[in-house]
Amino acid sequence: MSPGIQKVEALDAGHSIRVQWEDGRESCYPCVWLRDSCQCPLCFLPSASARRLLLQDLDVNITAKEVALADRKKISITWPDGHASEYEAEWLKKRCFSEEARAEMQADLFFPECQYWGSDLQLPKIPFEEVMCSDESAYKWLCTLKKVGIVLLTGAATKQGELVKLGHRIGFLRLTFYGPTWQVQDKADANNVAYTNGKLCFHTDYPVLHHPPGVQFLHCIKQTAAGGESEVVDGFHVCNKLKKQNPEAYQILSSTAVDYTDVGVDYCDFAVHCKQRIIDIDSRGQAVRINYNNATRDTVFDIPAEKVRPFYAALKEFHDLLNSAEHKFTYKLKPGDIVTFDNWRVLHGRQSYPSGSEVTRHLEGAYADWDVVMSRLRLLRKRVLKRD
Repeated sequence: MSPGIQKVEALDAGHSIRVQWEDGRESCYPCVWLRDSCQCPLCFLPSASARRLLLQDLDVNITAKEVALADRKKISITWPDGHASEYEAEWLKKRCFSEEARAEMQADLFFPECQYWGSDLQLPKIPFEEVMCSDESAYKWLCTLKKVGIVLLTGAATKQGELVKLGHRIGFLRLTFYGPTWQVQDKADANNVAYTNGKLCFHTDYPVLHHPPGVQFLHCIKQTAAGGESEVVDGFHVCNKLKKQNPEAYQILSSTAVDYTDVGVDYCDFAVHCKQRIIDIDSRGQAVRINYNNATRDTVFDIPAEKVRPFYAALKEFHDLLNSAEHKFTYKLKPGDIVTFDNWRVLHGRQSYPSGSEVTRHLEGAYADWDVVMSRLRLLRKRVLKRD
């Protein structure tokens, strides 16, 4: 049921509005925000969910001239220039400025729940065709991907093009210098270490881009009989361990800008250079993105010489934690499997496999941005749970 309003009144010489709800709670709203958020056709374009009011026309010191309550379901405010605004109770309740309400709204928008794991990972699995045909299964897939960081889709056809279908299911794939999709197999004169049969150490893809792809898809089309096992590790879980075990190392890796480079020819010719902190953190010091690929870490290093050894010591400790038996999970993809994972959180690697005269192992890869994935997740939630 929509919340009911018991009483509304102006406070602070008209600079804020207090709403008393029927459940006994209270909410206070600054008038400058209320005026800025007016939902009338002059100030807001519903078809685009966009504000029309120009900031130059907003008085930051505005006060309410009159405040009224209508049917306990909406409040109306008349402003000093005569403009009138109405606000529905449910709309106001969701936007309450209390810490609890703000946290609830952020959780509703961004799905922050995180389930950490180590070698004990129970790899979530969902049939590929169910994800393609069922909104409920697609919603479960993306919810789990956001929470756990990795989901295995099973039973896809063993041919190229399945990832394009998956891209259409969420919206669209991310184009990079390696193409809309790319083929992971042992190639002569490989332009990427992934296109060899050697071991790949734990890494995230594409830290050389200022905005690395958020989600990665790898579709197993052909698998070698010996070797080629995949390995994954929960980077956020390891970051928490490092922060507790060696705060100084954590501080170095979350503050030092590392140079990355990728130069070559594939989808087109490219010469990409970027600086990234290996651990990106938020305002609370929590890891929000890992940017680490030892293969593309440049020999150029733009820091004072005396800081180099401490950096390597911190990086080595992080590397050792990533590779510890308690943290890494090993599995082997079967033809038809598509592993989908959070490229900002989950570091992945591969064990080596024997080379042969023919291609013995073939994965097709693709990327998607988290913005695209989260958009589809919100739309699926609305459809599946029938929520506004």
